[in-house]
Amino acid sequence: MGFSHIFLKNKTKTTPVEIVRETRRLLLCISSDHGLKQEEKKKKADLKQEEKAAAALAKNIRALKSIAYGNDESSAVSRACAQLTEEFFRENTLPLLIACLPKLTLEAQRDATQVVANLLRHKVQSRLIASEYLEKNTDVLDLLVAGCGNMDMAIQYGEMLRACLRHQSAARYVLESPTHLKKFFDYIQLRYFDIASNAALTLKELLTRHKYSLVPEFLSKNYEWFFADFNSKLLESSDYFTRIQATKLLGHMLLDHSNSVVMARYVSSRNNLRIVMNLLRDSSKCIRIEAFHVFKLFAANQNRPSDIITVLVANRCKLLRFLADFKTDKEDECFEADKAQVMKEIVALDPRDQSYE
Repeated sequence: MGFSHIFLKNKTKTTPVEIVRETRRLLLCISSDHGLKQEEKKKKADLKQEEKAAAALAKNIRALKSIAYGNDESSAVSRACAQLTEEFFRENTLPLLIACLPKLTLEAQRDATQVVANLLRHKVQSRLIASEYLEKNTDVLDLLVAGCGNMDMAIQYGEMLRACLRHQSAARYVLESPTHLKKFFDYIQLRYFDIASNAALTLKELLTRHKYSLVPEFLSKNYEWFFADFNSKLLESSDYFTRIQATKLLGHMLLDHSNSVVMARYVSSRNNLRIVMNLLRDSSKCIRIEAFHVFKLFAANQNRPSDIITVLVANRCKLLRFLADFKTDKEDECFEADKAQVMKEIVALDPRDQSYE
């Protein structure tokens, strides 16, 4: 398809459907698969046409954003939003937009990301069209997961992916993939802040969003490999950012009552206790505080295995001294109450309950 096909005499697009269709044609033209091939020497005329197509595309994306969100003069109109959503997900507009995103200006990238996030949650006659679309087009999720490792585009792709993960079917697909979740364990360890920070946000979305059905089921079925990797790659990482994000996420997961079965299993492990106690000694006070919220679960567990009691009793004096001096930067009554309860539990431990093997 040539660029001449794009620039019609009648450039005015009045309906949401027409704007989406025009956007799709422009995306096809600037995409690497359908537009001009990247040759060593492009003609100046071709470059100008490509620039015109990109500019027209940016204008169309702004128009889509205006329909989806409304503008200063009017709020979004339900019927127009519904038409926009239906047409956007009717054909392959979303994967085309994902593929072409790096070729757009930063402003157009932001607009496109906001449009996608809006349409992914928009209902049409009580139907979540986006959810139905993602179930049938999981290749979109593959593209976004891979894009989260792109040094230049991680923020945009990460925002789009997290918008997708609000749908349980999409989150299930990513969690159950043999590779996708593990990629985020790798991304969060990278030295590129955009990639690592987006990976942290996406992991939290994956592991806390659908907490009443999907997440507990996933963690129970995948407990062994998941926590083996989580502990070794994240909690025991030499990188501060990785450790703090992982410790926060662990607390979010274990302190949620929906994960009570997984929590009970986690706090029954001597190795897990060792890792958390090491985090209590971390040079970062932020990590120590986050680790304490996990450690208190070990102390509060009334069904402690004997080897957990052994470790706690053996380290009782050190733990009590540490907790007595442990303060937050600001006065926190809840923290102090939790700390007092943990100290009480540790003092009450009976050495006769230990297992000497």
